[in-house]
Amino acid sequence: MVYVLIAIGFAVACAFLSNWQFERNESRAEQIELVEQNYDADPVPLGDLIGDDDLLQPGDEWHPVLLRGEYLTDQQLLVRNRPHGGTSAFEVLAPFRDVDGRVFIVDRGWVPPGDGDTPDAVPEAPSGTVEVVARLRPSEQVPASGRGAPDGQVPTINLPTIAGLVEGDVITAAYGQLISEDPAGTPLGGFTSPTDDPGPHLSYAIQWILFAIMGFIFIGYIIRTEIVKHREEVEGRPAPVKEKRRRDKDADVEDELLDAR
Repeated sequence: MVYVLIAIGFAVACAFLSNWQFERNESRAEQIELVEQNYDADPVPLGDLIGDDDLLQPGDEWHPVLLRGEYLTDQQLLVRNRPHGGTSAFEVLAPFRDVDGRVFIVDRGWVPPGDGDTPDAVPEAPSGTVEVVARLRPSEQVPASGRGAPDGQVPTINLPTIAGLVEGDVITAAYGQLISEDPAGTPLGGFTSPTDDPGPHLSYAIQWILFAIMGFIFIGYIIRTEIVKHREEVEGRPAPVKEKRRRDKDADVEDELLDAR
């Protein structure tokens, strides 16, 4: 009975972990589908996807938007420790004032690290009226470690934090990864497209199911082994020997004498 309870408990744990991996696989499939749907879509005006309520709908992530206005070149920021080019690069954030008066943060690309805490050179954004196309990306979380950054830099693209460093009505629902700008400024390192690799979640889910089945097989093997062992012990035990009653030799002699009389 104890073995059966152990098998059931193990199977329940495996079922929980398998379901968790199925959910992760489903979530990853939805992300891939969203990228395929939006990544190369035709750009639309920023106001069509982010209105005055300053909200980004989940289904609008990665969708290109079109802006027209000017970069606030004197308020440019750097994002530290971004994985590009096999090193911890800096991404260049340039606030952009759209024609509707709002300020939209544009990630223009990345530059390699320098000898110190800053890159050796950071190209400026083009001045004057510029037309920009960028893909919408959601705001990032504040670092859990609480790490900060020197002046003019931020540890992550957390838009509420950046809004406190930039003048104007900053949009905090999303920022944009630059696709193109006209007129074009000095090019920076670009962004790679998201991978369409679904990951190992489905195979992990199936493995947990197999583990649950193997658990029952193993417990069944143990129970069968115990039964066979017990049966062998019972069958191999020698039968009790009945002792024959031995008559005393003197008693036999007395019997013979009595018979002779």
